Amino acid sequence: MGVQKDRVKFNVGGRVMETTATTLANAGRNSMFGAMFDDNWNLILSSNREGERFLDRNPDCFEILLDLLRTGELYIPPNIPEKLLYREALYYGLLDHVRAAKWGPFDGNRLRLSRSVQGQAPGDGTAIRAGPDGGCCVAHGSMVHVYDWMLDEHPPLNLDYQRVNDVGWVDSDNIVIGVSERLGRGDGGMGLFNSHNGELRYKFQVCHENQVKSYTAGALSFSSDYKIFSSCKGRSNEYGVGVWDQVTGKQIDFFYEPLGWSLGDADKLQWLEGNNCLLVATMFPRKDNCYISVLDFREKKMVWCWSDVGAPFAVDEKRVRDAIAMEDNSSICVVNEFEDLGFMDLRSSAATSIRWSSRSRLMKGKMPEEPCYPKLALHGGQLFSSMNDCISVFCGPEWVLTSRLRRSYGGSICDFSIGGDRLFALHSEENVFDIWETPTPPLV
Repeated sequence: MGVQKDRVKFNVGGRVMETTATTLANAGRNSMFGAMFDDNWNLILSSNREGERFLDRNPDCFEILLDLLRTGELYIPPNIPEKLLYREALYYGLLDHVRAAKWGPFDGNRLRLSRSVQGQAPGDGTAIRAGPDGGCCVAHGSMVHVYDWMLDEHPPLNLDYQRVNDVGWVDSDNIVIGVSERLGRGDGGMGLFNSHNGELRYKFQVCHENQVKSYTAGALSFSSDYKIFSSCKGRSNEYGVGVWDQVTGKQIDFFYEPLGWSLGDADKLQWLEGNNCLLVATMFPRKDNCYISVLDFREKKMVWCWSDVGAPFAVDEKRVRDAIAMEDNSSICVVNEFEDLGFMDLRSSAATSIRWSSRSRLMKGKMPEEPCYPKLALHGGQLFSSMNDCISVFCGPEWVLTSRLRRSYGGSICDFSIGGDRLFALHSEENVFDIWETPTPPLV
């Protein structure tokens, strides 16, 4: 992009302001201001007789956003409501700039508690999922509460007393919800919903021997080529993992559960982009034993698997509570109820033992009265593990503990999720979730 020296005048709601084409170009091609340039970033002239471009918008907000493009800093005067500024930023296509100015790129070692949100319903939540734009959704019984990036709640989704097992974002406008089947009702399964108004766009059906079957949809995962994966549990032979096209809603594949294994009850699915395979993990206590496998749908085979069936347990501290694949390291990380991390080699197709890392043990003394089983997440080369009321961050080739996030209110953390440069942590006792953000670095 060449340096522009053209001065540009705007008449915004009757107030005249002047800037340069260079400042406007900082808005990027996908903004309203980006549309004022040709392919070579030369300003396209279009103005009135006074040389002004008229905009029937709020002049105070325009001035703030213009200063953001000049300096990269966002200052909102006390007399300007933030929601008004966000609405104007949306109009100009500058929401990403505003978000980037409010919090920096995600770094688990620099996270700070931004705020906490009290839920609307009493009792335990099921899951929390970060949205791609900084919002989130919270599954709670048969309800899903959706929040935008300003943490304003959209109309909740009521699944008519069907228990929600998992929820995931397709994009900022659509979410997929998996629910349990109710006996005698023939419902359950999975649906695609509008995240803004709760409208059901279509249901995902399971077909077995050319017949549509009712089923319980469990864990969800998504691939970059618009496929949706879900663990499925039906009444006859519909046990396994289904695959659907998220654009058409049509079922395109199904991996049936092998005899003596567990796929339909899976706690976690994870699409492995580099290997073009799916991690499927069923953990204790959902099953008496743990089953972890990697499925290749192209060849319809299980290319890697591990189970603790037959393993001696003098104490159950080595029971696996969660698992996550780490493609860069060709390994799978697991965690037990004491937050000991363990690692298994993905490059070995034969059954392998877990290499436990005792340095990660953080629990001392007795477990709390109502513990929450640990959860794992991997983001930006950092490993995250929740345990009771805190989240630990591990970094480096040896996964050394580098920081811990803790908030005492709300009880143990039952789930957490990372996305949109935020970490969301859902507490079990008080139906409250926390939002952690990375502060913007100081300008030198």
